[in-house]
Amino acid sequence: MNDRYLSMETYFWLQIRFNCAMRLPITVALFLTAMIPPITVSPASFDLEGHRGCRGLMPENTIPAFLKALDLGVTTLEMDVVISKDRQVVVSHEPYFNADFSIAPDGKPVSKAEQKKLILYQMTYDQIRQYDTGSNGNPKYPEQQKQRTHKPLLTEVIEQVEAYRQQHTLAPVAYNIEIKSEANEYNKSQPEPAAFCDLVQTVLAGRLPAERIIIQSFDFAVLKHWKQQADEGRYLPVRLSALVENLRGAEKNVADLGFKPAIYSPYYRLLSQRTIRSLHEQGIQVVPWTVNQCSDMERLKRWGVDGLITDYPDRAVGLSN
Repeated sequence: MNDRYLSMETYFWLQIRFNCAMRLPITVALFLTAMIPPITVSPASFDLEGHRGCRGLMPENTIPAFLKALDLGVTTLEMDVVISKDRQVVVSHEPYFNADFSIAPDGKPVSKAEQKKLILYQMTYDQIRQYDTGSNGNPKYPEQQKQRTHKPLLTEVIEQVEAYRQQHTLAPVAYNIEIKSEANEYNKSQPEPAAFCDLVQTVLAGRLPAERIIIQSFDFAVLKHWKQQADEGRYLPVRLSALVENLRGAEKNVADLGFKPAIYSPYYRLLSQRTIRSLHEQGIQVVPWTVNQCSDMERLKRWGVDGLITDYPDRAVGLSN
């Protein structure tokens, strides 16, 4: 490449460091980024995923968070789903109302003492919708904008995201849907994997093409069931992602899963360059979570990850280019 042009890697890192250091509004950052001389090589695709929409900036797992993430240029919307008493697929990380930010219908904040008694699996969606999950903000994320909002249905998220995307002529995005499942919670705060997957599959079928869907879970029973049903033609042949937070290592985790997932998605501190190379040699993509510091974003991108999940998509402008 001609010396007067920036290398691709230098271009990425200058862009990211500038945005992180200045913390400029996204429109300003994009304008200033455009002032950098163009590079002559087309960069590889990189999957920038907005964690719970963009939890660092907007109330998590809500319509405002997903729409804001679209404005920030994410390529995938990451979200979590649980099940209500009336078998609705609800977008929520916990199967209860988190006291960090939930407000009851009577206007009183949910307390730590009562939060785990407010189990969504024991409430109808009409009851769930009455809780405000945005007005208080989340003290762990001081940049998060406070506004009244609620836990939406997965159908509601898809409808509003697709309408917004088309209205603003935005590129199609993927949906990374985590099925929140734990073996010790079967039939307590959630259905068993087969029933849980059936409900999610019913929502997705006919609403989105399979290539725009990722199903992820820490519960490998969920991923095994989805793969079996997809192989038999009963479920959409979506990409499956193995979420990992244990210390067993990628080789052991993939062996426990019993098949090669499309994506291996560990806590980012568990990754090494060697692990990334090994997974790539098996044809498995690597997308770590939850990466919020610019220095970590830079390092992981340099190591060759295929994407990352972050609460702050605004800090990663340029990564997905």
